[in-house]
Amino acid sequence: MVSHLDEIREIHADYHAAPVSAWGRTDARLLIVGLAPGKHGANRTGRPFTGDASGSFLFESLAVNGFATHPRADDATLNNTRITNAVKCLPPGNKPNAGEIKACAPYLDHELRQLWQPGVRRPRCVLCLGRVAHDSVFNVLDQSGSRFIHGECIQAAPGLWLVDCYHPSRLNVNTGRLTREMLDTVLAKIRALIER
Repeated sequence: MVSHLDEIREIHADYHAAPVSAWGRTDARLLIVGLAPGKHGANRTGRPFTGDASGSFLFESLAVNGFATHPRADDATLNNTRITNAVKCLPPGNKPNAGEIKACAPYLDHELRQLWQPGVRRPRCVLCLGRVAHDSVFNVLDQSGSRFIHGECIQAAPGLWLVDCYHPSRLNVNTGRLTREMLDTVLAKIRALIER
């Protein structure tokens, strides 16, 4: 992965092309987990879900549902929301392998521990965007046996909800696998969960 990022920097000297940290306040009640930085998105900007079509689609819905202040990621502030990825660096072919996912698991574990600890007073929620994010979160939390189902809400522990949604990739959006209405419905569920 390091040599892959070196190659990216040679072609695009102005790109971030390094591990992408989470974005948003550490005391947020919603943690959104994506797959990995997009080549011309977060890998370029250094912030998850910024600079590409996936981020544009996501932020339009986040803004409408009150999780961001603006539908354009570059102009937005996150409201009670933090965004991260299961894999911190752009993987070759934008397809992380098992070793890359495992190597990044401690960082995801850290993000999850910042979000939720036993005994929290107000509910927290993790939005898993896609199967890789779902599997990564569930593995870190030792919630084996659960499979990805769009729209599924699972209470992993008292005060901790895990919610699945198709990833807002260009492929999923262009084929209609994920529509704005579907994403808005998932975000409305999340709002109801964390506002209890």
